[in-house]
Amino acid sequence: MTPEIEEFARILVRQVRDAAVRSCDQLLQPIAASPMAKRWKKAVGDGQGPSPNAVIPDCVDQTVFHLLHAVDQGLLKLTFASSNGKNVDLAVEGLGELAGWYAGSGGWRAMYSAERFVDDFSDLT
Repeated sequence: MTPEIEEFARILVRQVRDAAVRSCDQLLQPIAASPMAKRWKKAVGDGQGPSPNAVIPDCVDQTVFHLLHAVDQGLLKLTFASSNGKNVDLAVEGLGELAGWYAGSGGWRAMYSAERFVDDFSDLT
């Protein structure tokens, strides 16, 4: 493995995977009061923990959000090769807004996902 691949792996694991785990752990704290934390607490029917059906989409969304946030922050410098052959620098073309475009109400999840997700802010204007 090259030093460059090791650097990519370290940033990916720490800034994406570990950040998503920390975010999900915080949702399980007794003082957590975000809409997602409240939903997870409500999903706890038998005291054993949230139902996997309730938390799987949230955990996936946390991970994708942190990946895009790392790109937005310039921690992961990624380019995308589009189907028309154009290569774009995601941090530049994304204007530092990829994570918001993904998770925001009416964002990429709503536009493109074929699987379940919860938009905790759909009632905000």
